[in-house]
Amino acid sequence: MKNQTDRIIEIAPLTRVEGHGKVTVHLNEDNEVVEARLHIVEFRGFERFIQGRMLWEVPVIVQRLCGICPVSHHLAAAKAMDMVVGVDQLTPTAEKMRRLMHYGQIMQSNVLHFFHLSSPDLLFGFDAPAKKRDIFNIIREFPELARQGVLMRKYGQEIIQYTSGKKIHGNSAIPGGVNKNLSLAERDALLKDIDQMILWSEQALELARDYTLEHASLVDSFANFDSNHMSLVRTDGALDLYHGNLRAIDSHGNIIFDQVDYRDFDSIIQEEVKPWSYMKFPFIKSRGNVDGWYRVGPLARMNTASFIDTPLANQHHADFRRFSQHKPANMTLAYHWARMIEVLHCTEKIKELLLDPDLHGSDLRLTGQRREEGIAMLEAPRGSLLHHYKVDENDQVTYCNLIVSTTHNNTAMNRAVTDVAKKYLSGQRKITEPMLNHVEVAVRAYDPCLSCATHALGQMPLVIELFDAENRLIDSASQYATPEPTAP
Repeated sequence: MKNQTDRIIEIAPLTRVEGHGKVTVHLNEDNEVVEARLHIVEFRGFERFIQGRMLWEVPVIVQRLCGICPVSHHLAAAKAMDMVVGVDQLTPTAEKMRRLMHYGQIMQSNVLHFFHLSSPDLLFGFDAPAKKRDIFNIIREFPELARQGVLMRKYGQEIIQYTSGKKIHGNSAIPGGVNKNLSLAERDALLKDIDQMILWSEQALELARDYTLEHASLVDSFANFDSNHMSLVRTDGALDLYHGNLRAIDSHGNIIFDQVDYRDFDSIIQEEVKPWSYMKFPFIKSRGNVDGWYRVGPLARMNTASFIDTPLANQHHADFRRFSQHKPANMTLAYHWARMIEVLHCTEKIKELLLDPDLHGSDLRLTGQRREEGIAMLEAPRGSLLHHYKVDENDQVTYCNLIVSTTHNNTAMNRAVTDVAKKYLSGQRKITEPMLNHVEVAVRAYDPCLSCATHALGQMPLVIELFDAENRLIDSASQYATPEPTAP
């Protein structure tokens, strides 16, 4: 019998992700990992306090869920409110302005993740000292790469500013359209650097690809497990990040469903709750809650899309599919390669749109026959994002349900944590920092936004606890001496 001096294994915070959570790792009597869970432990209830707000306020308010992906929530809410005000097809100027904003958002968010959050692991190694694995050492040892990352993200944010009015928490997407077009001066400013952005995007993509190929044994053994995959696709099967119908495939590439209108999501997707997490667990109804979980995001999109409609990204998509032997890639670390294919695709689409005269049109907004319900989905940087609202005759929201990308990936992240814990923590009574980082790497590959998933407010720590066979905490380790202060 162990005494009361048993220790707690703890990491606070989980570094280089957005959100607040906890991982618990459970050992049997032989100190082998039997289960690991990713708990999301902070809650704010955004879906409740959006109720009562006016429908035209919603696209602006929902951005406050997150400072990393506010554009995704802005556009998803605007799309849902389009439906409420009876607009099924925007004017060409409105749709293309929104698409340009969306591509800028995905570009800057994916660049932030790759250069700032993930590159320290990829360039220095998972086992490198914690003080080595940060953006400041990337700047010191890879200054040109760091410079490219900063300037690429700056470019994406400039697109957001020109299309939404501000770099963060813009207000241009409104029910039925937009409230501004792109001026010729703004277009010319963005065109000046777009070819450089395309070049840098392809170079960064090649870095992610080469890492995956050169570390094939690690990629194949690190959190590699069969799963279903889901995303929006165009009617011809092409990747479409702003609009489309739902396609889901199993781990062998067999179609589960295809071209399903996302407004019928509740006929195919169900959410499950568990007592140890505030984040819900969606699954495909036809497969059940045991086998119906799935992944979303860049990896899923590369697996579900038949092709990409921009030439350079399509070539790299074909390379990615050859790497996975034309079957779904189920390797968690392949998210990085997939993510950078999307960055290249976004830069190509940005150039295509900047050369489109529709961006300068004056027909910005439509109205139609009023409806009481609005449902919208788009592909956010981290995966499929769904907004569902009901609005009464006074234009006030009476119901709000948000299924964000990280929620879709909830079960997959738990599987990844369990897989890594079994490989690196089994047999251990003392957990080293490199071991802890392996758990972080598994979660980080999904680029989770835990604050979006639970609509949380505050600091972003993840606590990792190691329990023995008698469910007692047995060790403690921390990246930081003291927790970060809670945001006001």
